Amino acid sequence: MFKYTISVFLLIASLCTAQVVGPKISTPVTSHDFGFIRQGDIVKIDFQVINTGDDALKIGNISASCGCTAAIAEKKELTPGEATKINVEFNTTGKIGKQSKHINVASNDPKTPNLDLLISSVVLRPAEYDSMKANQPKLEFTEKAHDFGTVKEGDKLDYTFSFANKGGARLEITNVSTSCGCTVASISTKILAPAETGTLKVEFDTSGKSGKTTRAITVTSNDEDEPNKVLTVTADIKKDDSKK
Repeated sequence: MFKYTISVFLLIASLCTAQVVGPKISTPVTSHDFGFIRQGDIVKIDFQVINTGDDALKIGNISASCGCTAAIAEKKELTPGEATKINVEFNTTGKIGKQSKHINVASNDPKTPNLDLLISSVVLRPAEYDSMKANQPKLEFTEKAHDFGTVKEGDKLDYTFSFANKGGARLEITNVSTSCGCTVASISTKILAPAETGTLKVEFDTSGKSGKTTRAITVTSNDEDEPNKVLTVTADIKKDDSKK
């Protein structure tokens, strides 16, 4: 009987412990390939970081594997559900050929104290780059983020992003994914000739959510410079007291 009581106690304790998540650093994309870039250019990418835990996430030191790469967080402390960006810059001066640079993001996430981000590219001499770029597709969105502001829990929100093929070859969108089942993305067309435009409608169901909440939408295409474009929608969700 004593052994049985101890076993039950340990089981309950383990279940209680399992419910304590703490801060959790998450990102929809951990790597970015700039594709072919011109030698001498400074290229930039923003990695989206979200606190998917239930306690404050504190971002510490951010370091890069090369002095040619700089990275900084727009915000150092995130409440549960809140997001920020890690701004990364890569200076290609003096570089040529294939490049891979790591960025380490330290935080108080007990399971992932060091988040590894990766940027890669192929650096070409200016004449080679200009010749090649004339015949490539390029996906561009008029905006990459939308804030719904303050809304009520249970509201069903939607927003439409616009995009275009700014390149000189046919653009093919191969996949659209979201970071949560509460978010649905519908695209008007997946194939665009040069100069053609399209729309991406995002629907966000706030049921069961509260506080500052961000959801990411990743659009994958044959744009060699940026094959994965990340869009975000954000809302400050307030509980509806009338439902109590």
